[in-house]
Amino acid sequence: MRRLIWIPLALCVLAVPVVVLAGGGGSGFNGVVHSIGHRYHAHATRIPFLGLISIVARHATHQGVANLHVAEFDHFTATVDGDELNHMVTEKLGEGWQRMIRQTSRKGGDQTLIFSRVEGKRMGLFIVDLDGNEMNVVQVSVDPDYVSQFVNDKMDDHDQGDHPRRDVSD
Repeated sequence: MRRLIWIPLALCVLAVPVVVLAGGGGSGFNGVVHSIGHRYHAHATRIPFLGLISIVARHATHQGVANLHVAEFDHFTATVDGDELNHMVTEKLGEGWQRMIRQTSRKGGDQTLIFSRVEGKRMGLFIVDLDGNEMNVVQVSVDPDYVSQFVNDKMDDHDQGDHPRRDVSD
């Protein structure tokens, strides 16, 4: 009989972390998405097969881009206070993240927050972009050397005229 008392006790011990995590929304990417959905009564759409897409991106970029997470809030009609959104995201992301960019349109319908953090030799980026009635939340880990080379290649293409030309006629 004494042995049977351990079963309910063990179930309680195992259930407590599950309840705490489910109720609090967690931190990081999932915590931000959960908080936005809860606060603004919106439903996030997760991209199907994103794990597979992230693996393909990692291999296609030779480890340049990895750990891609995306959530999209379509038909986002709530009014968003920029200070409140910034505070919510900052709080849920946790330590180590620093805001690089905060852009808000005059009427607040368009807002962008970009955070970064050092991840060893890599850089983590966290982006929240509200554009009218659509909000996207993206987290990705990038190799700074890869990004630098990518940007330089694009600038070289642009400088050499490898971009589409427009004909202007009267």
